[in-house]
Amino acid sequence: MRAYLDCYPCFFTQALKTSRMILTDEREIWKILSALSSYLSGVAFGVTPPEIGREIYRIIAEYTGVEDPYYELKNKCTKQALTLYPEFKKIVANSDDSLLTAAKLAIAGNIIDFGIAEKFDLEKDVREILAGGLTIDDYQEFRLALESAEKIIYLGDNAGETVFDRILIEEMRKPVTYVVREKPIINDAVYEDAVAAGIDKTAEIISSGCDGPGTILGMCDPEFLDILRTADLIISKGQGNYEGLSDENLPVFFLLKAKCHVIARDIGVEEGSIILKRKSKSSA
Repeated sequence: MRAYLDCYPCFFTQALKTSRMILTDEREIWKILSALSSYLSGVAFGVTPPEIGREIYRIIAEYTGVEDPYYELKNKCTKQALTLYPEFKKIVANSDDSLLTAAKLAIAGNIIDFGIAEKFDLEKDVREILAGGLTIDDYQEFRLALESAEKIIYLGDNAGETVFDRILIEEMRKPVTYVVREKPIINDAVYEDAVAAGIDKTAEIISSGCDGPGTILGMCDPEFLDILRTADLIISKGQGNYEGLSDENLPVFFLLKAKCHVIARDIGVEEGSIILKRKSKSSA
């Protein structure tokens, strides 16, 4: 998905918010915004949001020396999600369709996104999503694809959300390769975040090699690309992965909450919609 014009104010908002987490000197923050402005003035039309996001956080790190400003928030979200893990495991086990409930739970965890929302009530929001339906519901196709799949790739998104991914992976009951970012960016999960969530107990964890807030194929390791392109089933969590992969010919199921009007418009749903959407390998 290319970056829409509506994305550009959001880029500045993200840069300002993150810079203020680190700096108090307005002049220093202004330097970051000026550098971002200079970069954006040369961006080609059609670049994806994760590609731009990668540069935003590179600029912030360059000017502040802080590589992982969301470190404490990521740990806090993971710990909070782990306190909910036993209860939500019971909800899944006692539901009429445990796989569907686990999938909805994984999507519900996608609300943990400091690139979009500053505040959220994790437990309340998750329960509301579990009680509702899917706006795009390709669940039956997902179930059938899972039954026949031998090589499953699960593209993770945010720290904390990883705990809910773990529940879905456990419910899938098949070998899974779980993919994280190469290095910290926003609150996206890296290897340590996935381990903290217990993903290592149920899946192999690897890095995509990409250091942007999504799966940008042109920035991924060749070894990862070989794994991705031979997968029978790819589960793509979150908006960043959707932005990077929505135009690629891969056997992907997108699991996400449409948290901004741009993503919602691109998918063709209302903002706030809960999505389990198939993109077939043969589609254009």
